[in-house]
Amino acid sequence: MGEILWLTAKLAGITTVILLGLATPLSWWLARGRSPLRTPVTAIVALPIVLPPTVLGFYLLIALGPNSPLMALLQPFGVRTLAFTFEGLVIGSLIYSLPFAVQPLRNAFLAIGDEPLEAAASLGASRAQTFWRVALPLALPGYVAAAILTFAHTVGEFGVVMMLGGNIPGETMVLSTEIYRLVEALEWGEAHRLSMLLLAFAFLVLVVLLALEARSKILLRTRS
Repeated sequence: MGEILWLTAKLAGITTVILLGLATPLSWWLARGRSPLRTPVTAIVALPIVLPPTVLGFYLLIALGPNSPLMALLQPFGVRTLAFTFEGLVIGSLIYSLPFAVQPLRNAFLAIGDEPLEAAASLGASRAQTFWRVALPLALPGYVAAAILTFAHTVGEFGVVMMLGGNIPGETMVLSTEIYRLVEALEWGEAHRLSMLLLAFAFLVLVVLLALEARSKILLRTRS
């Protein structure tokens, strides 16, 4: 069981760290950009929320399988397939959890407003300095929410993991797929224990997010 918990935490942790880096420029562009492409890009980013996980997992399985054009490019480097591997699960988790990192950051950047950014620009700050010294600190609650949501969503994902990674012990067997295996094996007691663990984790995540939301509202009232 320790190995399954570690693999689950490892997958969620890696996914969260990478997504926070990838989602930052994308969220900033979606919040502050003026391109007409923002609407279709926003729809693409949010697609995993409404798309059945098995559909996404199926196409990722094809894309990362040994017969895909993508894998053909990597075969000279000794990579024949990423399906049913931990690395493949990371890629699938990055795509599946992307909206849970982008949306909180986009909302946080939107909540900043124009005044702090214009004030920094009027004092001679460059765009990079304005982002790092003004926008980023003000958006910190959004980063905390994005990290919590991304980590929790990755821990609870099942369809993409099962389709893309199967349930290989030590490689792709995480908590959600282990519960499925236990139910199939009629090991109800252990399945119940793990399910209660995930239920308690989900409840804790919601409590923390609600507390962050309440604190953000208080800070906004104080600034105004």
